[in-house]
Amino acid sequence: MIQRGISRRKFIKRSAAASAIYSLVPHTVLGANERVNMGVIGTGSMGGGHCGSFNKGGSRVIAVSDADLSRIGKVPGAVQHQDMRKLLEMKDIDAVVVATPNHWHSLAAIWSMQAGKHVYVEKPVSHNLFEGRQMVNAARRYNRVCQAGTQQRSCPAPQAVAKDIKAGKYGKVLWVHCSKLGSRQPIGKLTAPVKPPASVDYNLWAGPTPMAPIMRTKFHYDWHWQFNWGDGEMGNWGVHFLDDLRHMLGWNDVPTNVMSLGNRFWDDNGDTPNMQMALMEHRGVKVVVDIRNLPGVRGGKGGAVYLGSRGGNYIMCEKGYIKITRGGGAAFDLDGKRITNYKGNGGSTHRANFLEAVRSGDNSTLAAEIEVGHQSTAMCHLANIAWRLGKEMPVDQIRSLVNGHKDALNTIDSMQAQLEFNKIDLEKMPMLAGPRLTYDNVAERFTGEHADKANHYLRSAGRNEFVVPEKV
Repeated sequence: MIQRGISRRKFIKRSAAASAIYSLVPHTVLGANERVNMGVIGTGSMGGGHCGSFNKGGSRVIAVSDADLSRIGKVPGAVQHQDMRKLLEMKDIDAVVVATPNHWHSLAAIWSMQAGKHVYVEKPVSHNLFEGRQMVNAARRYNRVCQAGTQQRSCPAPQAVAKDIKAGKYGKVLWVHCSKLGSRQPIGKLTAPVKPPASVDYNLWAGPTPMAPIMRTKFHYDWHWQFNWGDGEMGNWGVHFLDDLRHMLGWNDVPTNVMSLGNRFWDDNGDTPNMQMALMEHRGVKVVVDIRNLPGVRGGKGGAVYLGSRGGNYIMCEKGYIKITRGGGAAFDLDGKRITNYKGNGGSTHRANFLEAVRSGDNSTLAAEIEVGHQSTAMCHLANIAWRLGKEMPVDQIRSLVNGHKDALNTIDSMQAQLEFNKIDLEKMPMLAGPRLTYDNVAERFTGEHADKANHYLRSAGRNEFVVPEKV
């Protein structure tokens, strides 16, 4: 029988009781071979995969939750709850997977840790910077194991690159081109909102976000391309390669300045850019982040810069360069001769890494502990906020904003060629370019000119009982 709900008062009362208990007592350490009982919150494409991967070997999925009843029957024999708060009341659950839409990631993870559960939370780990920090704070207060779903942290290829860069094998890192290039389709153009599917409790689905009118033809997945719920391709795929970048360069924080340009070059109901470039600088290293969803990225006139259609990271160093994407890559000398191969597996041991940490109670063994996930996700938020402050601008003026950085100029040229390849007239649909923003990565706030407008996007108000608390 599917359990549909729990009152706000009851849940808050129980969460408060859990807070009092778990802030004082270290979490239970399971035996090395003891089975971990799992709950999965969100059973769509990613959640469905987790239902399978966590339901074997040393773990078992004993409960699932989804606001859409048509998607909930992923695991035969598992208890089913439409309201995740009922799942979190189950005392025999050791850990949960949060695989909801982005806007639920942080609050669901915080609630889970308040209820005494360990958490594996999908990327991007937050929908805004405030939520991400509060999730980290919750992991610290309740002494929970919390792993970000940036599984490439568990891939041996970027791990080996990180060691070689730290050892100085290729000399100083000069600049990086980070990209995710892959064609998608428009989400449709509606002139009037549609009703959610009858199987969906829209109040539960919307959660911390407004129950805004639904302006997309496909209810599931296409929320990625609407800022009310998603974070565009920057947060969907870009976060993986940005996390790799931070990993390989040994960064434990994020850049302190950012500007962004691009637009959504489709006439549909999406509002996230489908072609976007961000330029950041940190510790003397300039980083171009290049995200594109238009056709024509496989070469030719609309070809992409450096990495072809798969995307990944191109790291330019004093003695050579590294090309690496999901699954592996190689390093080359300055003449283009291959000197090192980096073989990877895309992070196939990431879930096992989480389960091992749950059993041992040792957060330090996590490949992507939640602070890591928060910082990598923050880079996505910085890029998106910089773009959202943008205004229409001719390409020649945009080129003047990148301070002569050759890679950024090459990328703008490549973007322009790809737009021409797609018969997009920049006079009719111009690029947007935002101002250069300064970010304090200790206070996690923008400073200086444009700070007020940029800080507006650091958090959202929440709704009814679905509010990320000021104190966790």
